[in-house]
Amino acid sequence: MSGFGERVAFAFRCFFAILLHADIPSDIAQKLVKPAILVPRAPATATPSVSRLKEVERPAAEAFDRAVQMLALLQRDGRLIDFLAENISAYPDAQLGAAVRTIHETCRQVLDQYVKLEPILNSEEDQPVTVPAGFDPAAIKLIGNVAGEPPVRGLLRHKGWRVKEVKLPPLPQGAGRMVVALAEVELS
Repeated sequence: MSGFGERVAFAFRCFFAILLHADIPSDIAQKLVKPAILVPRAPATATPSVSRLKEVERPAAEAFDRAVQMLALLQRDGRLIDFLAENISAYPDAQLGAAVRTIHETCRQVLDQYVKLEPILNSEEDQPVTVPAGFDPAAIKLIGNVAGEPPVRGLLRHKGWRVKEVKLPPLPQGAGRMVVALAEVELS
């Protein structure tokens, strides 16, 4: 798999693990004593920061429903699940490229509409960066020849992503949603 494909797959695994509070590394899980979401407090400045976020209890079932809802939105608008479930090995690269462009654009629009992301480190990839002492290991992963104590200097291999804001539509009343996309049957 290409570096880009690996990054996309990793981003989806992390996104849904966080939404579902499952398969989260132990150092992050320790911080999640109960299922919670981060809700911005009243803004003191124009730029939100993690230090101004407070934890609000939210039922685990709703977090699960929200993860399914996000999948449903990506499927509805971008046909992402159809694409990922398809065996693409038989298709020529040119045909895949055309399909991926459309899926990429529509899924990106879904993210832009419902989930605002920001880079964790706002520097250019493959350029030198300094990781300060006291950095958050849940946000920055040191790779390669890791020795000594921060501050450390290395090359930025990936900026990382953090959720800045989530604006999903209200969930329907009643039981949790397990349907990502309705089955369609055409009658004649």
